[in-house]
Amino acid sequence: MVGWLPKTLAQSVKQGVEMRTVSWLLCSLIGAIGVTGASAQAASTAVAVTCEAAWDKAKVYTGGQRALHNGVRYEAKWWTLGENPAQSNTWGVWKVVAPCAEAPVPLVEQINAGGRLQVDSASRVSYSWPGTYFEGRFRGTGVGLALDDAQGVYNVEIDGKPWPKITKPGKTTYWLSGLPAGEHTVRLSLRSELTGTPGSFEGLVPMAGGEILKPAAAPTRQIEFIGDSYTAGLGTESGKKDCTEAEIAPYSNADASFGALTARHYRASYQLNGYSGLGMVRNYGGNIPNVNYRTYYDRALTGVTGNVWQNPGNWKPQLVVVGLGINDFSTPVATGEAYTAETLRTGYKTAYRGFINKLRAQYGDAHVVVSATYLWPDNKLQEVAQEVVAEATAAGDRKISYFYYDGLDSMACGWHPSVKDHQAISAKLISQIDSLGIW
Repeated sequence: MVGWLPKTLAQSVKQGVEMRTVSWLLCSLIGAIGVTGASAQAASTAVAVTCEAAWDKAKVYTGGQRALHNGVRYEAKWWTLGENPAQSNTWGVWKVVAPCAEAPVPLVEQINAGGRLQVDSASRVSYSWPGTYFEGRFRGTGVGLALDDAQGVYNVEIDGKPWPKITKPGKTTYWLSGLPAGEHTVRLSLRSELTGTPGSFEGLVPMAGGEILKPAAAPTRQIEFIGDSYTAGLGTESGKKDCTEAEIAPYSNADASFGALTARHYRASYQLNGYSGLGMVRNYGGNIPNVNYRTYYDRALTGVTGNVWQNPGNWKPQLVVVGLGINDFSTPVATGEAYTAETLRTGYKTAYRGFINKLRAQYGDAHVVVSATYLWPDNKLQEVAQEVVAEATAAGDRKISYFYYDGLDSMACGWHPSVKDHQAISAKLISQIDSLGIW
């Protein structure tokens, strides 16, 4: 088996269950959110307040000057520089004056994020695509992660080192504690797809005496990966080919996928827009013929009919890697399907050309890599993908190239690429990207 159709997708289409389109709140924020991994500049939507300016650790304060910190007004007793008001005791330089209701810091100012996000409010975003990630900084001995997700499994990193996974957290603030006092980085990433109910993130929460810091500058390099279960990293950590339905999500890890590995090599922001079981025009085994990958590509929330992701304008990838075709060609066309072997070939190429044109309209002169891998028994995908690139090049497209990989051990759920395979694919892709002169 080289394709995989999520059970939730099959059930939802079969039963006609469709989620209603969510309300779009605070539309002015949509253009500001860093849903792409690029650093966001939040829209000015907060009500004006009369609180003092926020405490600045790089600013000198003299006796009588005031500053606001974590919603509390403080007044300096004497000259001070870099002394945190919240850590000042009775004999310290700062004294408490009074609380002050300051406007909450918008979520988009707390983090850098990668993936397509739906803005629900200034303090909440939702998502479905695998590998969606949030990166932030904080000072203190720990931090809370405010989550609302009954299905997702997450990787956590503190200061670049892995912490235990978070599995189906529900609606909670998940605390990471026991760190040495000081400044730290935190990274939260979704390991697999959420094709049904989306997950939501409500930001970082400081521990007592701590604070959330501004995120690091976001990378200027951006890569978008488009594809199926191979792109999503489905079942990659299983170490076996036969998995139960219940094992797939725990074994899946988008962070171990070739796309994430490649992006992190280049220190690039990235999107992993992978949807298991779907093809460019035909899904695995000819299933659910009324939809395909292109049905869902424009969405932020894949399970919400009519949802549309709004590019805030700061997502302009220099490189787009497209890996669609495994599900189109990995199973023979059956009697009764809309395609024959020949019309599938021509329909696939026509749709691919249209999809490339769509990418060009969205991203301008980004370099597009058309990716293919070996498919038993006739390796038809390799042949057709090469034709897509050759025809585009003949038509004058100078920013398109072909990428092929094989030799996989396929020791992951459903004969998918293993961790070792993804590493090998990434290494080969990096070698080809280096030859393109993009950066």
